[in-house]
Amino acid sequence: MSIMRWTVGLALVAWCAVPAVAQTSMQAAFNYNLADEEAAAKPAEEPAAEAHSNGCAEEPGCEAEASCGCETGCCNSGCGGCGDSWCLGDCLGDCCLGEPWTLKDWATPCCDGPNYGGWVAFGYYNNNERLSQDPNDLRSFLDNPDQLNLDQAWLYVEKVAEGGDCCCDWGYRADIVYGVDAQKTQAFGNPGGRWDTTFDNGSYGWALPQAYGQLAYGDWEVKIGHFFTIVGYEVIPATGNFFYSHAFTMFNSEPFTHTGVLGSYKASDTLTYYAGWTAGWDTGFDQFNGGSNFLGGFGIQATDEVKYTYVCTAGNLGWIGNGYSHSNVVDFTLSSNWHYVLQSDFLNTNQDVTNTGFDRQDVGVNQYLFYTLNDCWALGGRAEWWKSNGQTGFADSFQEITGGVNYKATANLILRPEIRYNWTNESSNNDTDGFNNTVFAVDAILTF
Repeated sequence: MSIMRWTVGLALVAWCAVPAVAQTSMQAAFNYNLADEEAAAKPAEEPAAEAHSNGCAEEPGCEAEASCGCETGCCNSGCGGCGDSWCLGDCLGDCCLGEPWTLKDWATPCCDGPNYGGWVAFGYYNNNERLSQDPNDLRSFLDNPDQLNLDQAWLYVEKVAEGGDCCCDWGYRADIVYGVDAQKTQAFGNPGGRWDTTFDNGSYGWALPQAYGQLAYGDWEVKIGHFFTIVGYEVIPATGNFFYSHAFTMFNSEPFTHTGVLGSYKASDTLTYYAGWTAGWDTGFDQFNGGSNFLGGFGIQATDEVKYTYVCTAGNLGWIGNGYSHSNVVDFTLSSNWHYVLQSDFLNTNQDVTNTGFDRQDVGVNQYLFYTLNDCWALGGRAEWWKSNGQTGFADSFQEITGGVNYKATANLILRPEIRYNWTNESSNNDTDGFNNTVFAVDAILTF
């Protein structure tokens, strides 16, 4: 089984660009759900599979393999031939993750039916992630400080549509989540009290962020229903991000979900187009103020090392008003260890949230730089500049810089400690001392 590459990041000073980018599951820098990864080619010779009591063939465990993919230390040998030129990953010892445990393999090991599984994510942080100021004010994901939180208890079931050149296939996916992240994941772009917006229990709640059908034929795919956005780089599922906290841009200037139709066409091995219609931002089988907008863009693998994705929304965006937004993401593979991502978002709508008579306008630039130590360890960082007139009525700038570590303790357990500093120097913000803060955060994600 191929083990996903861990990468580490150290963000650089942000530079301004107007376009922004869309993130889909295939664009996420980190996918920690190893059960979703394809198996790598097996070696020419390997121990024979043993018969299992349920009649299925059982592959030998990690202990039966000669090397099991472990990376042996080479610090004393000058690191000759090692992938990590700094020798940092090898000095951390062997990394033998083995096979992940999955609910599907345990419950229905011989069944060819739909795939299902999930994860549980717990976390602690000592301060509110800005723009949040008060406990459970719903102005950031990390808005319930100084306690251990169940962020996401997530379950999903899916059948992936796999259409061939001459045949059509169908599929579906549904997700349900409970935790403190749920109220931010609900269809809050709906008129009040509809879909999942009333499933709350104090700071906790339930959300149904996805429920869609899928059709595939040749190079075409279509989703119909309620689904995650393809706008941006960071995503809501904890398994899809390097960092525990989220960027200002992601939380404030991008949609989370849509209801509608989204098609994709793979024009070549390097170029994919996206186009569809949705009922505004963050809706669940409903519309707010007649929300109706275009959602689309394209992704191109420009070279083996560079990928660029552009996604936009335009029209009646529902709760956030009429207007236009876009996201650009450029993904650079600098070496076998270094990985750099640049994102820029732009949003302009007629939403006058501060009653100043001005349209809302947001611009954000995020940078990520990742460094791979080994399959178990990663270091990371993010630097962000975000400017918006939707907070005080003035075009204020907000910045944050985050550094973190990812440690994969087992094939199912990931730990993500980080430290983040938020600040603003704008005179229109009367309480910069109250805004500027340092946040220490750590979470654990257990997949199944």
